[in-house]
Order: sequence, then C-alpha cells, then structure tokens
Amino acid sequence: MIFKNSSMTEHQFLADYWQKKPLLIRQALPGFAPELDSNDIAGLACDELAESRLITGSFPQQDWQIRYGPFTDKDFSKLPDARWTLLVQDVEKHYPPLQSLMNLFSFLPRWRIDDLMVSVAGPGGSVGPHVDQYDVFLLQAEGSRHWEISESYDGELLPDCELKVLRHFSAEQEWLLEPGDMLYLPPGVAHHGVAHNAGMTWSIGMRAPSGADLFLALGEWLAEKEDEGGRYGDPELSAAAHPGEVDLAAINRFGEFLRSPFEGDLEFRSFLGTFLSRYRLAHDPAAPASVLKPAALVKALSGGKKFRHNPWTRLLWTADGESACVFAAGAAYPCTVDFARILCDPERLGQADRTFSDSDLALLCELLNRGHLYLEQL
Repeated sequence: MIFKNSSMTEHQFLADYWQKKPLLIRQALPGFAPELDSNDIAGLACDELAESRLITGSFPQQDWQIRYGPFTDKDFSKLPDARWTLLVQDVEKHYPPLQSLMNLFSFLPRWRIDDLMVSVAGPGGSVGPHVDQYDVFLLQAEGSRHWEISESYDGELLPDCELKVLRHFSAEQEWLLEPGDMLYLPPGVAHHGVAHNAGMTWSIGMRAPSGADLFLALGEWLAEKEDEGGRYGDPELSAAAHPGEVDLAAINRFGEFLRSPFEGDLEFRSFLGTFLSRYRLAHDPAAPASVLKPAALVKALSGGKKFRHNPWTRLLWTADGESACVFAAGAAYPCTVDFARILCDPERLGQADRTFSDSDLALLCELLNRGHLYLEQL
C-alpha cells in the first residue's frame, strides 16, 4: 500500500493518478503527529541558511504582501491574528529525522523528490489561488485547511504581484482536510488552500526540470569539454538561392547538431547524472574538519558507527553493464553496480557492516571527506 489507510497500490496510483488527476486520501497517515511544531518552524525561519517567506493577504481581496527571511522573534510578534502564512523550504534537510517521512515516497525516483515545505498559517492564511508546474502531496499536519481546486481555469495572473496568484478563480471541487489527510495534485491544477484555523500543511514537492534547465546545464557541461561540443558544419552545402534565408536544410542540420554532443548513450547518462544530482541543490554539503583515511574508517565501523546520507546531497547512479557511476552534487565516482546500489540506498548503507574492498573503502572515504556521507554512532 502507498499510505497506511489506503488499499491503493503503488502501481494503481502511478497508472491512474500520477501526472493525470488529483486524489484525496482521507487519513493517509492516521494519527499523524508532526515531529516539529509551529514554534520549531518559526525558529528555523530565523536561520539565515533557511529559505523562508512570510505572506499576508487573501482572495478575492488580492491584498498580498510578501517578505523574505531570515526573520526575528519581533517579526512574528507583530503578526496579525489572521490571514498570514509562513513558508519554509527544505525542512527535511534542516531536520534530517524527517527523512523517514520522505521515505514514504520512495516508490518514486529519488531525483524527482524535491523537498518538504512547511506552511504555518493563522486562521484565513493563504498564498492565493495558483498553479504549480510540479507534482505535490499536501499533508495536513495540524489544524484544518479548506482546499479548492480547478482543472479548467483562466490562467491570467494578478499584475504587479510577486506571488503568481490567479486573478480569477472558481472552484470545481473542494474539501476540508484534517490532520493525517493528504491531497495529491499533478502539475497544472489550479488550487487554493485557506487555513480554517491555526495549523500546518506539509507539502512534499516533486520537481522535473524544464527544457530551459536542461539546455542551460548542457551548455555549461559542453563548455567544460575541450571541443565545446564541436562546431556546426555543412560540407554538402548548395549555393544559396536567397542568401538571407535560413533554409530547411540548415534547420535540419542544426537539429542534428544539437543531438551530436552525445557520441554514445554512456556520455548522455553521465551528463544526466551530473545534472540531476545538482538540480535544485540549495546548499553544497560541508566537508568535515579533518580528513578520514581508510584505516580510520574501518576502526570507526568496528566501533559501531554507521553511514548516513547528508540530507543536502542527492546520491544517484547509472549503470553500464557491470560497471556503474555514482553521482553526488554534480561529481561522478566510478564503482560496481552492486556497490552503487548500496551507496544510494540510505537504509542498506546504514545497515552495511560487511568487509569492504579497498576500492569501496577509498570511495567511501572520498564521499565522507566531501561531506556527502557522515558517520553516526548508534
């Protein structure tokens, strides 16, 4: 089952709902008790490393105002009694124990999972009717929230507003979500959530890169290659009938040229692994104070220490036969397929107590010394 109080299988969800239509799951997590309360989230919003926003206003009044963190206790003491929302991104990275919540979505590729954004709101708090271009699971954590959605809507945005709020919105479906309820929305569905009373909504977002993201990353990747991806060529050029025209033959050659940087499938995999392991990376992992060597690592493991993924690192891998490449924050590390599977699976890596080969130990030390992994005493 995907969620505790649902008979739906992962296959059914992916076949019938994923990127297709909304789904409300009542008591997806029955008895859900958030590990962090609203005061914890407010405290995190005061951290300069946290991305946070404070939004006031309502619809249809359209009197929106937005401020960016870090905030202070004084900022929160001045909040009105109602119609405000505090948003904090990447909460599961600032508080790693929440990775266990993210593991509920491990039936989706890890590179698709973006972050846990927590919304703390007073009564009437909202960010206005809007449309996201990514999948999102909206988990009600505390209090209750009224959700309205529409799949047919006027996409005109409110002018001169930092928030991408729809100027007009009319609901097609609506629900009141209580703690433990979850609403899944695919991209392109207009939605408007309003806090019925003081509470929290936890949003698990699933991102996919845009064409602009991919081509920008490709340009950067090609710029690092010695030949910069080669040059356009036209050795079979015919005399130009109209010199100012970019003719169909040239257009077709450019189309072929755009595909030419990848001489083989392995090179394309390398580009994607590099790109996706850095995509939307808010912070680079911090390296430890001292360098760890293989002998010291063996000693630490024999003393009961276990591996943990740095929450700011997205570890991915691709395979080519029996060989593999692990990617961490844009860097590539060759290894075996078996070891790549272990490295990129937090649960398996955390339980790893086998004797590692010299090459495996060297790679583990490299990832530890670059901050992608860390050791924890259990």
